[in-house]
Amino acid sequence: MFLENDVDRSRRRGWIEVICGSMFSGKTEELIRRLKRARIARLKVEIFKPAIDNRYDEEKVVSHDAREIMSTPVPSSSNILLLANDVDVVGVDEAQFFDVGLPGVCDQLANAGVRVIVAGLDMDFMGKPFGPMPALLAMAEYITKVHAICVKCGSLAQYSHRTIKDEKLVVLGETDIYEPLCRQCYNKNNR
Repeated sequence: MFLENDVDRSRRRGWIEVICGSMFSGKTEELIRRLKRARIARLKVEIFKPAIDNRYDEEKVVSHDAREIMSTPVPSSSNILLLANDVDVVGVDEAQFFDVGLPGVCDQLANAGVRVIVAGLDMDFMGKPFGPMPALLAMAEYITKVHAICVKCGSLAQYSHRTIKDEKLVVLGETDIYEPLCRQCYNKNNR
């Protein structure tokens, strides 16, 4: 029986998918869903996350609603190329925490016939483009923007509002430090 996995990888077409949005919008949940479906299709899948993200687990990618999938924590994007051997699909969670080399890594994988699925915050707590995400969004074939629900008014939320005073760009946290807000509520809170 001929399976797509038997096709020479150099002839397969790769691409980049980006799942973006605010905190609590379901980015990681959607990433996990896509990766599990790829495994059901008998594709070889590797998942990576930045080593600094150990909020829920040292090795697993875990969504806010406790869905999880095993991953490999890496200190930099270049490690992904070293570890993603003979795979059909590469998943990357929390892409905003990676270095500026991540878009090049994703491009190289896609050019080699790998389906690359990346999830990350598109904006930081100040409402500015976050890390390598703008470049990934520009080069992706497919983009899915997901939204949380504004905790103030119930509208769709696209901002990750930091509720504590800390000017560092990266402050790992959950509902103890961040809340999703819509544009109007975000602007009102940041006056």
